[in-house]
Amino acid sequence: MKNINPEKREEVLISIAEKMCIAARTAPKAKGEDSIITCIIPASELKQLQDEMRRIAHSGGPDTLLRDADNIEGHTVVLIGTKLKEFSSNFSLDLTDYQKKLLSAAIDLGIAIGSAVSIASDSRVDNRVMLSIGEAAVNLKILGEDVIIAYGIPLSISGKNPFFDRRVK
Repeated sequence: MKNINPEKREEVLISIAEKMCIAARTAPKAKGEDSIITCIIPASELKQLQDEMRRIAHSGGPDTLLRDADNIEGHTVVLIGTKLKEFSSNFSLDLTDYQKKLLSAAIDLGIAIGSAVSIASDSRVDNRVMLSIGEAAVNLKILGEDVIIAYGIPLSISGKNPFFDRRVK
Protein backbone atom coordinates (compact mmCIF):
# COMPACT_ATOMS: atom_id res chain seq x y z
CA MET A 1 0.00 0.00 0.00
CA LYS A 2 1.26 3.50 -0.85
CA ASN A 3 1.85 6.07 1.84
CA ILE A 4 0.85 9.35 0.20
CA ASN A 5 1.84 12.54 2.05
CA PRO A 6 3.66 10.59 4.78
CA GLU A 7 4.59 13.58 6.92
CA LYS A 8 4.62 12.78 10.60
CA ARG A 9 2.86 16.02 11.37
CA GLU A 10 2.68 15.92 15.16
CA GLU A 11 6.23 14.62 15.60
CA VAL A 12 7.62 17.14 13.13
CA LEU A 13 5.68 20.03 14.67
CA ILE A 14 6.83 19.16 18.21
CA SER A 15 10.44 19.00 16.99
CA ILE A 16 10.16 22.40 15.31
CA ALA A 17 8.35 23.82 18.36
CA GLU A 18 11.28 22.69 20.54
CA LYS A 19 13.69 24.51 18.22
CA MET A 20 11.47 27.59 18.37
CA CYS A 21 11.64 27.55 22.17
CA ILE A 22 15.44 27.29 21.97
CA ALA A 23 15.53 30.26 19.58
CA ALA A 24 13.36 32.30 21.97
CA ARG A 25 15.59 31.36 24.90
CA THR A 26 18.82 32.27 23.13
CA ALA A 27 17.52 35.47 21.51
CA PRO A 28 19.36 38.66 22.52
CA LYS A 29 18.05 40.29 25.67
CA ALA A 30 18.59 43.69 27.29
CA LYS A 31 21.49 43.48 29.73
CA GLY A 32 21.59 39.72 29.11
CA GLU A 33 18.88 39.18 31.72
CA ASP A 34 16.46 36.43 30.76
CA SER A 35 12.76 36.87 31.56
CA ILE A 36 11.40 34.68 28.74
CA ILE A 37 9.27 31.59 29.48
CA THR A 38 8.27 29.09 26.77
CA CYS A 39 5.91 26.14 26.55
CA ILE A 40 4.65 23.73 23.89
CA ILE A 41 1.02 22.65 23.89
CA PRO A 42 0.35 19.69 21.61
CA ALA A 43 -2.92 19.54 19.70
CA SER A 44 -4.29 16.90 22.07
CA GLU A 45 -3.99 19.29 25.06
CA LEU A 46 -5.51 22.49 23.63
CA LYS A 47 -9.02 22.23 25.11
CA GLN A 48 -8.36 24.21 28.32
CA LEU A 49 -6.73 27.03 26.34
CA GLN A 50 -9.56 27.09 23.78
CA ASP A 51 -12.19 27.07 26.53
CA GLU A 52 -10.51 30.07 28.19
CA MET A 53 -10.41 31.94 24.88
CA ARG A 54 -14.14 31.33 24.47
CA ARG A 55 -14.83 32.35 28.09
CA ILE A 56 -13.03 35.67 27.56
CA ALA A 57 -15.03 36.31 24.39
CA HIS A 58 -18.34 35.50 26.11
CA SER A 59 -17.36 37.80 29.02
CA GLY A 60 -17.20 40.86 26.80
CA GLY A 61 -13.96 40.17 24.97
CA PRO A 62 -13.70 40.49 21.20
CA ASP A 63 -15.33 37.91 18.92
CA THR A 64 -11.90 37.28 17.39
CA LEU A 65 -11.18 35.09 20.42
CA LEU A 66 -13.96 32.72 19.33
CA ARG A 67 -12.57 32.63 15.81
CA ASP A 68 -9.03 32.00 17.05
CA ALA A 69 -10.18 29.29 19.50
CA ASP A 70 -11.78 27.42 16.60
CA ASN A 71 -8.83 28.16 14.29
CA ILE A 72 -6.21 26.48 16.50
CA GLU A 73 -8.16 23.22 16.78
CA GLY A 74 -5.86 20.31 16.00
CA HIS A 75 -2.66 22.36 15.89
CA THR A 76 0.46 22.44 18.05
CA VAL A 77 0.92 25.78 19.85
CA VAL A 78 4.11 27.41 21.12
CA LEU A 79 3.60 29.85 24.00
CA ILE A 80 6.19 32.55 24.65
CA GLY A 81 5.78 34.90 27.58
CA THR A 82 7.74 37.25 29.79
CA LYS A 83 8.02 38.30 33.39
CA LEU A 84 8.79 41.88 34.46
CA LYS A 85 12.47 42.71 34.49
CA GLU A 86 14.64 45.54 35.68
CA PHE A 87 15.13 48.42 33.28
CA SER A 88 18.19 50.55 32.99
CA SER A 89 18.92 53.00 30.26
CA ASN A 90 20.88 56.14 29.62
CA PHE A 91 17.82 57.56 27.90
CA SER A 92 15.53 59.74 29.97
CA LEU A 93 12.05 58.32 29.71
CA ASP A 94 9.11 59.93 31.46
CA LEU A 95 7.72 56.59 32.65
CA THR A 96 6.99 55.00 36.01
CA ASP A 97 9.29 52.22 37.21
CA TYR A 98 6.58 49.68 36.36
CA GLN A 99 6.23 51.07 32.83
CA LYS A 100 10.00 50.89 32.33
CA LYS A 101 10.09 47.27 33.49
CA LEU A 102 7.14 46.44 31.25
CA LEU A 103 8.76 48.13 28.27
CA SER A 104 12.03 46.25 28.77
CA ALA A 105 10.22 42.92 29.09
CA ALA A 106 8.04 43.61 26.04
CA ILE A 107 11.04 44.48 23.87
CA ASP A 108 12.79 41.24 24.86
CA LEU A 109 9.57 39.31 24.21
CA GLY A 110 9.31 40.78 20.71
CA ILE A 111 12.87 39.77 19.89
CA ALA A 112 12.26 36.25 21.27
CA ILE A 113 9.08 35.84 19.21
CA GLY A 114 10.88 37.04 16.08
CA SER A 115 13.64 34.49 16.65
CA ALA A 116 11.11 31.71 17.22
CA VAL A 117 8.98 32.38 14.15
CA SER A 118 12.12 32.57 12.01
CA ILE A 119 12.70 28.91 12.89
CA ALA A 120 9.15 28.04 11.83
CA SER A 121 9.60 30.01 8.63
CA ASP A 122 12.97 28.43 7.86
CA SER A 123 11.30 25.04 8.36
CA ARG A 124 8.45 26.04 6.03
CA VAL A 125 5.85 25.47 8.75
CA ASP A 126 2.67 27.56 8.69
CA ASN A 127 2.39 29.81 11.75
CA ARG A 128 0.94 33.04 13.06
CA VAL A 129 1.63 35.07 16.18
CA MET A 130 -1.61 35.46 18.16
CA LEU A 131 -2.15 37.66 21.21
CA SER A 132 -5.54 36.01 21.81
CA ILE A 133 -3.86 32.69 22.67
CA GLY A 134 -1.38 34.45 24.94
CA GLU A 135 -4.14 36.29 26.80
CA ALA A 136 -5.84 33.00 27.64
CA ALA A 137 -2.49 31.44 28.66
CA VAL A 138 -1.75 34.34 31.04
CA ASN A 139 -5.23 34.05 32.60
CA LEU A 140 -4.70 30.32 33.14
CA LYS A 141 -1.15 30.94 34.44
CA ILE A 142 0.13 28.22 32.11
CA LEU A 143 3.55 29.90 32.01
CA GLY A 144 3.60 30.66 35.73
CA GLU A 145 2.20 33.17 38.19
CA ASP A 146 4.59 35.97 37.26
CA VAL A 147 4.24 35.93 33.46
CA ILE A 148 2.48 39.17 32.52
CA ILE A 149 2.47 39.10 28.70
CA ALA A 150 2.36 36.11 26.36
CA TYR A 151 1.69 35.26 22.75
CA GLY A 152 0.74 31.96 21.17
CA ILE A 153 2.10 30.69 17.88
CA PRO A 154 0.02 27.88 16.35
CA LEU A 155 1.86 25.63 13.88
CA SER A 156 0.54 23.67 10.92
CA ILE A 157 1.75 21.62 8.00
CA SER A 158 -0.77 22.08 5.25
CA GLY A 159 -1.20 23.17 1.66
CA LYS A 160 -2.32 26.65 2.75
CA ASN A 161 -1.68 28.51 5.97
CA PRO A 162 -4.91 28.02 8.00
CA PHE A 163 -4.12 30.97 10.27
CA PHE A 164 -4.73 33.64 7.61
CA ASP A 165 -7.89 34.62 5.73
CA ARG A 166 -9.94 33.97 8.87
CA ARG A 167 -13.31 35.60 9.31
CA VAL A 168 -15.14 36.48 12.49
CA LYS A 169 -18.45 34.61 12.53
